[in-house]
Amino acid sequence: MSVKSIPSGYHTITPHLVCRDAKKAIEFYQKAFGAESLRILSMPDGKVMHAELKIGNSVVMLGEEAPDWKVLSPLSLGNSPVTIHLFTDDVDSLFQRAVSAGCIATMPVSDQFWGDRYGQVVDPFGHRWSIATHKEDLSPEEIQKRGIIAMEQMSKARKQ
Repeated sequence: MSVKSIPSGYHTITPHLVCRDAKKAIEFYQKAFGAESLRILSMPDGKVMHAELKIGNSVVMLGEEAPDWKVLSPLSLGNSPVTIHLFTDDVDSLFQRAVSAGCIATMPVSDQFWGDRYGQVVDPFGHRWSIATHKEDLSPEEIQKRGIIAMEQMSKARKQ
């Protein structure tokens, strides 16, 4: 029997999050995003060394922050330059579920020029999430045209 280079149920790219208090993070992602726990490996002190969660059809890995090893969470760094993008059938419901679970809404859900209904949150562990439902299939030219119009409208609104 041959071994698959990409295990069943995984995709080519899999995010791996570092969390301060990974046990609480697992519980939170279950509550906020309906995550299913696939695997949890614990360290001798009981902290999470490695966990794998399934959100929708994708796997997210996570582990405990380890400052001695320079493995730091966004909370220790003071920010995260990464946004995890999550597609769903009902962005409004999932966005509200995430906020009710403890995420901070940083961009309310609205229809976007690129054809998605989209919003952003930050979870209690410092990770940013964008949540979207794809609503329109647009050509690159249509997106470009709408994007220019959207930027012009935002520029005008800022000047007022």
